[in-house]
Amino acid sequence: MKNKSNKFATKVIHAGGHPDKETGAIMPPIFQTSTYVQKSPGKHQGYEYTRSHNPTRTRLEENLAALEEAKYALVTASGLSCMSLMMHALPEGSTIISGDDVYGGTYRLFTTVFNERHQYKFIDTTDLKLVEKHLKEKPAMIWLETPTNPLLKISDIKKICELAKKYKVMTVVDNTFMSPYFQTPLVLGADVVVHSLTKYINGHSDVVGGAMMTNDKKFYDKVWTLQNSIGPSQSPFDSWLVLRGIKTLAVRMEQHQKNALKIAKWLEEHKKVDKVIYPGLKSHPQHKLAKKQMSGFGGMITFFVKGGLKESRKFLETVKLFALAESLGGVESLVDHPAIMTHASIPKKIREELGIFDNLIRLSVGIEDCDDLIEDLEKALTKA
Repeated sequence: MKNKSNKFATKVIHAGGHPDKETGAIMPPIFQTSTYVQKSPGKHQGYEYTRSHNPTRTRLEENLAALEEAKYALVTASGLSCMSLMMHALPEGSTIISGDDVYGGTYRLFTTVFNERHQYKFIDTTDLKLVEKHLKEKPAMIWLETPTNPLLKISDIKKICELAKKYKVMTVVDNTFMSPYFQTPLVLGADVVVHSLTKYINGHSDVVGGAMMTNDKKFYDKVWTLQNSIGPSQSPFDSWLVLRGIKTLAVRMEQHQKNALKIAKWLEEHKKVDKVIYPGLKSHPQHKLAKKQMSGFGGMITFFVKGGLKESRKFLETVKLFALAESLGGVESLVDHPAIMTHASIPKKIREELGIFDNLIRLSVGIEDCDDLIEDLEKALTKA
């Protein structure tokens, strides 16, 4: 189904969701096959080998393209494998400008795997003058995370994309924290959008996956060729699970946001909390920008417990409903200590220069009853 006039909550269910032609099944079948019979050598029905293409994966790619308002989508075995393909797609010796506050796995990939192939410069992308200064040097790409992980800094996608086009630089936006429900970077001018499908898009903490959406056919073809050659394609079963999870994306994101905003306001008033960072709070330094370029504020909250590692550890060991685990974006609430967990690969000195201290806590607020979540936090903060 390719009706662009349909609204998001309709597209999320129906894009790529046509009934099975052979049986009429309303749910897409899992084409759990490695290969496909050909009528004659080289004459097939669009599918040769599942590493290259698979009908279940095709449906997911159609859905994701519709949600991000893209012509092309490609899904991979993980978010990092998608990023790796994109780094391979750039000419050797390229310069990439990256936000300084990015997911620890992104930082690790750039600085320990591709650091000999490319040059990376990490900057504060909320500073437009600084961004333009580096764009003038004509890098191959600027990599934005907005909101960032874990400090939830927000960069002006539209203005940065305008600057990037002026200097002929490709703009990539990691849209994982917002999902296409709350933010559509391609509409704001980005060239490529990436997602960890593991997070909000799947939403049930049972799949690892990545995705890239773009309107640039040349870049898409290059990345697809690399995927086919290197092999990090998403499996048919995982593609089916994401298709199943994505149907409730709209209603889940609304509940994530509703709970997160209530908890953020509650935390801001708590005597055991030093500071709360949430785009939906007026105290957020880019609150006005968030209201302008996003249609919602998401389910991620960062806050600082009064004290240090001892108090943080006690808090993290006491929560019950908030499960202490890496990742985010599932229906269940999770809590993370970035300095020890998700961002441990970033050297301590750099972490602290960014503001990632030992008393920083990251919440992925789920869709449970919000009063129960607040009660859980209250008990843990009291003990901390």
